[in-house]
Parts: sequence; C-alpha cells; structure tokens
Amino acid sequence: MNNLETIVKGGTIATASDIFKADIGIRGGKIVAIAEALEGADEIIDATGRLVLPGGIDSHVHISQPSGEGIVMADDFDSATRSAAFGGNTTLMPFCFQEKGQSLREALAWYHCLAEGKCHVDVSFHLIVSDPTPQVLGQELPALAEEGYTSFKMFMTYDDLKLTDREILETMSAAKVSGARAMIHAENDDAIAFLRDQAELAGDIAPKFHASTRPVPVEREATHRAISLAEIAGVPLVVVHVSNREAMEEIARARARGLKIYGETCPQYLVLTAEDLDIPHGAKNVCSPPPRDQASQVACWEGIEQGIFSVFSSDHCPFRYEDTAGKKHPGGEKSFRWIPNGIPGVETRLPILFSEGVGKGRIDLRRFVELTATNHARLYGLYPQKGTIAIGSDADIVLWDPDMEMTITQDILHHGSDYTPYEGFRVTGWPVLTMVRGRTVVAGGRMPSADPVGMHIARSKPAA
Repeated sequence: MNNLETIVKGGTIATASDIFKADIGIRGGKIVAIAEALEGADEIIDATGRLVLPGGIDSHVHISQPSGEGIVMADDFDSATRSAAFGGNTTLMPFCFQEKGQSLREALAWYHCLAEGKCHVDVSFHLIVSDPTPQVLGQELPALAEEGYTSFKMFMTYDDLKLTDREILETMSAAKVSGARAMIHAENDDAIAFLRDQAELAGDIAPKFHASTRPVPVEREATHRAISLAEIAGVPLVVVHVSNREAMEEIARARARGLKIYGETCPQYLVLTAEDLDIPHGAKNVCSPPPRDQASQVACWEGIEQGIFSVFSSDHCPFRYEDTAGKKHPGGEKSFRWIPNGIPGVETRLPILFSEGVGKGRIDLRRFVELTATNHARLYGLYPQKGTIAIGSDADIVLWDPDMEMTITQDILHHGSDYTPYEGFRVTGWPVLTMVRGRTVVAGGRMPSADPVGMHIARSKPAA
C-alpha cells in the first residue's frame, strides 16, 4: 500500500517567502511531505516545467447577492466557483448580505442554502452589516465570530447598505470586542448624491458620468474618515478596492502613525480607465469606485510594489449585459445611476496580475503569492490552513505554465456573465491545474468531474 495518495512531482514551488524545487506529498487532503524526491503514491502529477503555487484566495467576491428590484446577478455558487477554479483559485470569500430588518443568522442560513452542494472550490463567508441593531452588535456578531465568521464589511454608500458615522463606530467597537476583522467600502455618499443630481439636471445620464460623479475626492475623504473612525474605535481596518494615489496616501499616513490599516486593490484599477465607460457599451464597465486614469494605474502599481496594498482581489460582481435584469435594466437606459454596479473578474484576476506583474518585472513570484493567497489567509483567519504550501496545510495547489500565452475572451471563460471587461487582453502565464484539498478540479482546460468538492470553511480570529 502506498503511503501517499498523490505526489506533485518535479515542479518549482513558490510561497510568500521561498522559491525552490521539490516534490509535494498529499494524503487525506493535506500536504504531508515536501522533499527533493518522493516516491510511492497512487497518483503522480508531473509538474516538470511548471510553477507550483498555493491556490488563489479571492477575499472579495459577490455571488447571488440581492441587487435591487428586477436585477439579478449573473453568477450563482456553481458558476462562480467553477469560474474561480479555472482561474487558479481554491478559496472564495463571498459576502453574506444582511438586508434591513433581517438578523445575521437569517442571512447566513439563506446563503448557506444557496451554496450547499454547489461549490467547486472552498468558500468562507464575510458578513455585510447593514442594520447594526443592539442585538446584532451585542449578541449576533460575537457569537458568530466564535463560530468562525470572523470578518464583516461596512458601507459608506448605497441607500440600502450605508451606515452613519455613529453606526460605523458602534460596529467597529463590536469588531474589537468579538475579535473580528473589519472591512469598509469608502465613498462619501452625500457627495455622490450631490454630483449625481447635478449631472442629471444637466442631462448627463450616459455611463461615463458614473465615473465623473464618483471622483477621487469622494473616495479620498471617505478613506480618511474611515481610518479616523477606526483610530477612535481602536480597531484594525481593511479598506477595500482602493483605486487611486490620494486614498493610498491616507493609508500610508495612517500606517506611519502606527495604525493597523490594510489596503486592497483590484485588476480594474490596473488595466481599465474611466475612458472605458465612455464607449458604446460603457455600461459593461460600471463599477464602484470607478476606474480612474493612467496616472492612477501607475499609482496602484506603486502601491502593489511598495506594500501599501496587502491583498489583490477581484471584487467580482457579475451581471449580464444583454439582459433587462442586468446591465440593460430599463432604469439604466434612463440614467447611469440605475445601471447595475459591478463587473465580472474572478477568473481573470490571477492571470492579469501574473502577466502584468511577474511577467513584466514589477513584482517577483513571492510577492505574487503574498498578494493573491497568503495575505488573504493571514488577514481573515485562514492561515496556515490556506494560503501556503507547508506541511499540514490543505493541499490547495495550482500548477502554472509561466510561458503560456492567452488572449482573454468571453468564449474561454466560465462565469455566468455574457461578457468580460478584459476582452482581447493578452496575458502570458496561465493556471493549468487546480487542486482543492488534494482533489484535482481543473486540469488541461476541463473539469475531470462535475461533482462539486468545495465546502464552507470556518475561520479562526485573525491576528491583530
């Protein structure tokens, strides 16, 4: 009888700290051996000429989330996790959206029902707090943190989600007490409403005005205010989907004062600009914060290179374009304000960063692993179970062909949307095999089995 179930043999392993050649031995879904030469397994996976990386963790995705009357997201848990697996991801962290008047447990029960038996990769839910009642903050959040739901998100914009400054402080205080990780979407809602109303009065209703009514100061001010509130509450904070230099500078200044503030950015801020909303199909690229300009792209790359950004996520929020329940919602024809807000990107996140970052010498392979897997696991209480290749870690492993050239097109992707904002974008480097807890879920451009193997992962409380 073989001691090992699977050996990944002959590849170059990369973690956030090391790059080395070795074999990996797997048993019971875990990595149990790493050595120069392993023998004796039921299955040998030849990784010669391949990079062997920890599976990607995308800690910012929206799946089957209520999005307004008559609007339906393009991805359910089957299509979203399938797409994730083909893109080299082994864990997704979707948001569980608490609607007004709903308890967090009610919201979680509904999301678990949606996900049960449909996930091709592992998932672990963040909570969105939209109704921070005393019961939610004093009872539900602490209890749920003990049960492994150890992160939650607050919004400073959107009518059905936004919290007042007092509510943010109360919610941050609950995070501190419960040991959970706090995240925030930082945009000034009143400023957006003011600019949006002015634009509509002037007849400026095209998709491009989504960008001009959410300018950089809207994000900068909210980032500064969110950090100030976190300082008052005495809690670490993740500022999600940062798009520009001025918001980055707020994070850098806070860190210089000794605050634990973490930044996240996304592919759209590296390769799209506001001009991509000023085209005939500009609604396809409506997301918030919006893509900025080329100077902001340069700034975001600097943030990646210099460590201002701790994680790189997709903010996958997919809608169909040719669909009245999607981007062509009737309200969106009347004004940009009603265009469903979000773009697909879970499958393309890793190839874009690998090609533009590692391939072009902006970052090295270790920084790539850190940004796409390890830091997500560390921030959100999954490390070292996830996010690294080490003895005892889950065998979440992805083989990359660093030289494979691909053109991103809708017809090669697996999400539920009918378009990609990165159509025609050429990349070098592509994931060719994805393994979740020792099970190969994608190999050679196909799924060996249609049976979903993913499960929900309870998390520990993240380290301060």
